[in-house]
Amino acid sequence: MKQNLQVRENDLEDRTLEGLPKSAPSDTTPEIAAVLLTGGIDRPYVFGLVTELLSKGAALDVIGSDSLDFPEFHHRPWLNFLNLQGSQSPDVSLVRKVFRLARYYAKLIRYAVSAKPRIFHILWNNKFEAFDRTFLTIFYKLLGKKIILTVHNVNSRRRDANDSHLNRLTLRVQYLLADHIFVHTLGMKTELGEEFGVQESRITVMPFPINNAVPNSGLSKSEARRRLGIQDDRKTILFFGRITRYKGLEYLVAAFQEVVARRDEFRLIIAGRPENDFQESWRAIRNGIQEHVSSGRIVLKADHIPDEETELYFQAADVLVLPYKQIYQSGVLFLGYSFGLPVLVADVGTLKEEIDEGKTGFVFKTEDPVDLATTIERYFASDLFSTLNARRQGIKDIATARHSWDVVGRATMSVYANLLQLPAYREVSNREGANAQLIMKDPS
Repeated sequence: MKQNLQVRENDLEDRTLEGLPKSAPSDTTPEIAAVLLTGGIDRPYVFGLVTELLSKGAALDVIGSDSLDFPEFHHRPWLNFLNLQGSQSPDVSLVRKVFRLARYYAKLIRYAVSAKPRIFHILWNNKFEAFDRTFLTIFYKLLGKKIILTVHNVNSRRRDANDSHLNRLTLRVQYLLADHIFVHTLGMKTELGEEFGVQESRITVMPFPINNAVPNSGLSKSEARRRLGIQDDRKTILFFGRITRYKGLEYLVAAFQEVVARRDEFRLIIAGRPENDFQESWRAIRNGIQEHVSSGRIVLKADHIPDEETELYFQAADVLVLPYKQIYQSGVLFLGYSFGLPVLVADVGTLKEEIDEGKTGFVFKTEDPVDLATTIERYFASDLFSTLNARRQGIKDIATARHSWDVVGRATMSVYANLLQLPAYREVSNREGANAQLIMKDPS
C-alpha cells in the first residue's frame, strides 16, 4: 500500500508542474493573493505553508502574533506579516486578557474591511471560537471574501470529551459557509460530510506536511544525551509535546514502569507542557514517577519546549511513542520522522497508516499499557533498532516524499486559483484538486 501511495504522489507532482509558477517574477504583481489567518499559533505549519506558497508565486498577508514573528517573514517580496495579536502569554490578569483580545478583534475587523486579497484562508480560529466561526465568518462573506479552512481537527471537543450542542452548531455554521476545506485524512472528510453536511466537492484531502521549521544542527546523539544526563548505552524512549487528556501519557508511564522493572537499561524522556485541562491527572502522574525522576530513569521537562531546544530531545531518543487515546492526525509523528526517528503509535485515528511496520515503527493497542510494553520490547529487539543509525536517512526520505510541502503548496494554489476563476490556472486546478485526494487513499 505504501509503495502505491508513493507512486500516486509522484504522479500528482509530475502532472501538475505546468500552470503553477515556482516563484513570482520580481517585476510583476502575483495573480494569486491571500490572507492567512493563523490564530497566532502553530509555528511549524504557518512557517511551512507561508514559505511554500511564496515559492509558488503567491502574495500573502499573514495575520500573526509574537510567536509567529519569524525573521524569514521580514523583507520578503509579496509577504506582509501583520503582528495584530502581539504577545499571547497566559501569565497576565483576566482583565488584561480581555483587553488584549478585544484590541485584537478591533484591529482584525478594521484590517478585513480594507484588505485587498479576496482569499481569506483560516488556519486556526482564535480562542473565542464561537465568535470566529459565526460572526467573523459571516462578516468576511459579506465583504465578498472567499473563505478557505484548514481543518486540523473536525471536532476537537468531541475528542476531548467536552462536546456541546453550541460547539457543534458553531462548527456547522463555519463549515457550511466555507468555500473550500482542507483536511488531512479521508476519515476527516467523511466526518465533515456525515456530521456537518459538507459537500464532498468542497473538501480536499492533503497529507500532513513534514515539519521544516524546527532547527536541525546535526547535534550528535552522544552530545544530546550528555546534556540530558543519559548514558550512551541506555535504550531511550521519548514522549514529546503538550500533555493533555487525549495524549494518553498515563499508559506510556505504566508501560515504562513495567519494562524498566524487568530491565534497568530503559530510559524515558517526557518533554512538554501540561495543559490546564490536565492538571489534576498530571499531579497524579508526576507523583507516580517521582522516584524514577529522582533516580534519572525518567528525564522530565514539564514545560513548553521552544524550537531551538526541540532537536536535543529527538536526537537523544531511540524511539518516539504516541500513546494517544483519540487523534485526527499528529504533527509530532512527522516531527519525529524529520529527525529520522522511528515511532510507536497507538492504533487510533489514521496513525497506523503512517507506519511501515518494522521499517519506520510499530503499532500497539490503544489504552493498553501491557501491549505497549510488549511493543517497546519488540522494537528494541528488532533490526530497526539495531541498525537505526543506517536507517535514519531512509526514514527522513520516506516522510519527505509522502508528506511534501510541495504537494500541499500546489494543491493550495490550485484551490486559490479555482476560487478566483483564473483562466490560466483553471484546468490544472481542477485536475490537481481532484488528484490531491488520491494521496490519502488506500488502493487496496
